[in-house]
This record gives sequence, structure tokens and C-alpha cells, in this order.
Amino acid sequence: MNYKIRAILDVEKDVIRDIEIHHSENLETLHKEIANAFGFNGQEMASFYITDTDWNQGEEIPLFDMGDSISMQACNLKDTLTKKGEKLIYVYDFMAMWTFFVEVSEINETPKKESPKVVFAFGDVPEKAPEKEFVADKLDNGFGSEDDEFENLDEFDNIDDYDF
Repeated sequence: MNYKIRAILDVEKDVIRDIEIHHSENLETLHKEIANAFGFNGQEMASFYITDTDWNQGEEIPLFDMGDSISMQACNLKDTLTKKGEKLIYVYDFMAMWTFFVEVSEINETPKKESPKVVFAFGDVPEKAPEKEFVADKLDNGFGSEDDEFENLDEFDNIDDYDF
């Protein structure tokens, strides 16, 4: 069984690649195929993220096992993406933060030869990744503003002045 995976680069102008890949391959192979399809060498750190239908980022699947026993190599496509429409977020090169929306667009029962391969390409990858701004929601610690405890840091002179 082959999957057609659509990868959309998160940039202003549409940049899309469809990759046909056998369901027994792992996410590491998909990572390499996506990187190559968009003109990257595949040598940078990367992660997939489980997501819901609204693209809310969930559990990370890193390129390498970081001690959690989950990695791209340990995750087969047939176990990770089980049906048409399932989605992942893919981040390549954490310094540049190239971000992709990845979705199963088709499942073919008949395996095709020469898989994995790019079967559709649209748009050109920009020279550099767009700026990403990560803004955390302001948390309420139940005791007023989260900044309250750090409000008077300018008044701190020397730790030796305090009697413990």
C-alpha cells in the first residue's frame, strides 16, 4: 500500500510537494524525502509533531531517540498515519525553523514501484525561512501577575546581605 503525502511549506506563497511512499517506511525516510523534495540536504535536526484536524501541535517525534524511546526511525507510517486526512507538522532545521504541514492526501491499495518519489511539485522555496514568532500565553499563577515575584529585582544588591 502506498501513501500520497502532501507537504506544504509554511511561507507566504504556495510551495507544495506530493510524495508517494510505501506505508511500511518510517518517518525518518519521510523526513529525508521531504527535505530533498524542498531542496534541503537533510542534515539538520528535525521533528514531526502529532496534530489534530486544526493543526494544533501535539507530541514531538524527534529525528533521534532522546531517551524517550520514540524517534522517527521507530515510527512506521502505517502506525502513525492510519487514514486519509491525518496530519503532522514537520519542522526542519531548528535554527531556521522551516515549518511544513504534512497530510495523507491519498492511500493506494496497489503498491507502486519506484517509491518513495516526488509525484507533484508546485512553487519555489524562498532563499531563507520566514521569521517565526513564538508568543506564550500569559499564565496566572493564582497569586496575581506572574511578574509580581520578579518586580523588585533591581532592589537586590548582594546575597551575602541576607541572613538565612
